[in-house]
Amino acid sequence: MHPEVSVVIPVKDEDENIDALAREIDASLAPANFSWECLWIDDGSTDGTAKALIKLHEKNPRHRFILLAGNFGQSAALSVGFQNTVGDIIATLDGDGQNDPADIPRLITLLQEHNADMVNGVRSKRNDSFVRKISSRIANGFRNWVTGDNITDVGCALRVFRSRCVKRIPVFKGMHRFFPTLVRIQGFSRIIESPVNHRPRTRGKTKYGIQNRLWVGLADLGAVKWMQSRLVFPEIQSQTDAPKSKEGK
Repeated sequence: MHPEVSVVIPVKDEDENIDALAREIDASLAPANFSWECLWIDDGSTDGTAKALIKLHEKNPRHRFILLAGNFGQSAALSVGFQNTVGDIIATLDGDGQNDPADIPRLITLLQEHNADMVNGVRSKRNDSFVRKISSRIANGFRNWVTGDNITDVGCALRVFRSRCVKRIPVFKGMHRFFPTLVRIQGFSRIIESPVNHRPRTRGKTKYGIQNRLWVGLADLGAVKWMQSRLVFPEIQSQTDAPKSKEGK
């Protein structure tokens, strides 16, 4: 029987966080009334992350992993995860321990009760530096102004959505920063938001800063604006069967 929910976690050099986060996921989802799996995507780690994931899977096969051949970025890692999950509902969170897995069952309940396509988390009492919070708020507001969206916290990695929302999602570096907009472009417009817990990072080092986000973020924003006006996702109403091969007759 396939699990109903797939948790996707991209990780890069997070060997100090793997075991602790896995234990939290187990504890948070153990009482849930749905079956689940957890798929970790190692995005070219150079520390002991791969070994930690192999050991975790041997101990608990419910935790699967994919090791990428190099560092392709968070968006690519998420895309690989989306294409290799089996659950009808997907949840995502970062591997740094700042997202709280205990929020996942509640977000799934909201998704189902509101018949939504996606529930986007909003980090309450955000545990980041003042500079990072201010820069994120400015970027979020500018992003909404350009795209015409109204997402409170597009940078929150904790979210749940129907798997059908990502089967044809455009993949590019920086995709994860526009996730709700890209979901809406495909016609999945029932997007709601909910406050989620946000915790300080206690292990490992952050991979992001203002300098490595600003300019690429502006370029990505221009690309997404273009996609909003030009991308087409045709839906088939009916069709004839393909002709059968004559081989073997």
